[in-house]
Amino acid sequence: MADYPNSFDKEGLLKCARGELFGPGNAQLPEPPMLMMDRVTEISADGGSHGKGHVIAEFDITPDLWFFSCHFPGNPIMPGCLGLDGLWQLTGFNLGWRGMLGQGMAMGVGEVKLKGMVKPDRKMLTYYVDMTRIIDRKLKLGVADGRVVADGEEIYAVKDMKVGLASAET
Repeated sequence: MADYPNSFDKEGLLKCARGELFGPGNAQLPEPPMLMMDRVTEISADGGSHGKGHVIAEFDITPDLWFFSCHFPGNPIMPGCLGLDGLWQLTGFNLGWRGMLGQGMAMGVGEVKLKGMVKPDRKMLTYYVDMTRIIDRKLKLGVADGRVVADGEEIYAVKDMKVGLASAET
């Protein structure tokens, strides 16, 4: 297990996006505007509802976020796929935080339920990722369930999302 902090501020997440946190060619978050969180408040390898690791992160919602102006004009709503991408980003981040090597890629999701909307009047999204399975072979794979909560209301829930890490040679 690598020795990284159990929480990250925005600068720590940007360091990961630049490839400086886990090293070149390893798990990397996207840069803004596709970085879908502002901070990771908790991360572990043995916490969460299944005892296999978890991540909790937050994303501040402001009316000037890039997606509100185009999705949809006159009826601004955060695309649900961006919430799902945030959950995938955090699942891969957990693998890199564990010290697993390789470039990250979303590999699927079993079930997605969209229960609400993120409009510009929301203040904060909280992401909850609970790892359900970790495979550490040539291909590194994290399987997790996740939830996105907007101002205390669960709006997205996913089961069996998969993120892999693979070296360039794989």
